[in-house]
Amino acid sequence: MALEKKIRELKEKREKMLLGGGEEAIGKQKAMGKNTARERIMAILDDGSFSEYDMFVTHDARDFGMEKKHLPSDGVVIGTGTINGSPVAIFAQDFTVAGGSLGLMHSRKITKIMDHALKMRIPLIGINDSGGARIQEGVNSLAGYGEIFFRNTISSGVIPQISVILGPCAGGAVYSPALTDFVFVVENISKMFITGPEVIKTVLGEEISMEDLGGARVHCEVTGNAHFFATNEEECFRQIKKLISLIPRNNSLKAEPVEVKLPDPLYDIEKIVPGDPTLPYDVKDIIRAVTDGSDFFEIQELWAKNMVIGFGRIGGNTVGFVANQPLEMAGVLDVDSSDKAARFIRYCDAFNIPIVTLVDLPGYLPGIDQEHAGVIRHGAKVLYAYSEATVPKITVIIRKAYGGGYIAMSSRHLRADFVFAWPTAEIAVMGPEGAANIIFRKEITSAENPDEMRRQKVEEYKEKFANPYVAASRGYVDSVIEPSETRKLLLHALEVSADKDVQMPSKKHGLPPF
Repeated sequence: MALEKKIRELKEKREKMLLGGGEEAIGKQKAMGKNTARERIMAILDDGSFSEYDMFVTHDARDFGMEKKHLPSDGVVIGTGTINGSPVAIFAQDFTVAGGSLGLMHSRKITKIMDHALKMRIPLIGINDSGGARIQEGVNSLAGYGEIFFRNTISSGVIPQISVILGPCAGGAVYSPALTDFVFVVENISKMFITGPEVIKTVLGEEISMEDLGGARVHCEVTGNAHFFATNEEECFRQIKKLISLIPRNNSLKAEPVEVKLPDPLYDIEKIVPGDPTLPYDVKDIIRAVTDGSDFFEIQELWAKNMVIGFGRIGGNTVGFVANQPLEMAGVLDVDSSDKAARFIRYCDAFNIPIVTLVDLPGYLPGIDQEHAGVIRHGAKVLYAYSEATVPKITVIIRKAYGGGYIAMSSRHLRADFVFAWPTAEIAVMGPEGAANIIFRKEITSAENPDEMRRQKVEEYKEKFANPYVAASRGYVDSVIEPSETRKLLLHALEVSADKDVQMPSKKHGLPPF
């Protein structure tokens, strides 16, 4: 009987904790289109796999009337479970409890599950929905954030870290997601900002809405702080599950292989690139023409669109794609696209994911705006990332590969393992028109018909330099291939380099051009 009584008491205590901030607070959460913390966890994890820890932890603050306040689970739910059978650690802030504010014990619960994830070498998923630091706990709240940031940094490159913004994430709290690998946001729900609209109005006298300041679209389209955009929470959870299926659980493993699928015949690789080299095309169609099932999971789709990054599978194995997008700014490298590519390259390298690079760009974007924005420093990040990466690196040059852009986009000189070029490839210091105007300036200006002379000299330059054969004759290109051979050669290159081993010089760490 005593045991039965204790079990009954346990169930009653659990029921109270599961109610979070109470029915009224949960109703308000639902009215905003938001699920509760535990509902979110259950929606992400496999059915019945969640094991919750520290349900009965509570705060020990005594100032400003806190000793009278009962905060169920101290406003954060932590535990472990599985996604597609693969183990993950997870936490979710509970906005129905004191606005999900972070106090000392709240932070200790988060750091506990972070330590657990690192020790067990499993991915960490953090669901952020919090008004920020718990003011009543003073510096203890700040200390809690610092402990979280430190663990984000130590875990970086060891386990995947995923942040899901499903409510406000304000002030110092935003730096934890910024330190993680992938950030998911949802339209009209996610808010990320350092300083809120009220403070901006007080200090600067400017009226600004929360959505315009740091809404989901802002961080997907303007800042680049977010990687995946969804229109509702359910779509967001599907995205998380797909990402987890494509990446390894830690840096000592490779992503789990799956059954091989052929690309969809809809994507005829021979017909994607126009015959006229001045016309654009969608490089994502080429990616879909070579990936299993034509399935491509794009990352940061709405930001720096002149660069395309994401995951797909070839031969059942995950690969990372980095590709210039001719549909946007002719695929040039600029400040944002360089940052976008470099960070993704480093992620793939940290987690043993081969990199396939598709090249078609006229070079780095010229202009005073880019120079003043630091295109030299930002552009150097791509050079650094490719040079440092030791995973298999396979490059396919589709059309233009001019100047510094040719070097930067995983050229042989940055130690690409395989470099293939289509017959349409133009590899040169600069475009034929510009080169002809410089090299043959005197002949053109002195000719009876300068326009005709310019046209002839452009063709002469193209024949001599702007083709793949000069580079191939120097061994900078391994093979000039037919477009239809691309998938077959990528499969072969991935098989050959599966056990690639590169020893880098011993050092504490390098100094990327941050």
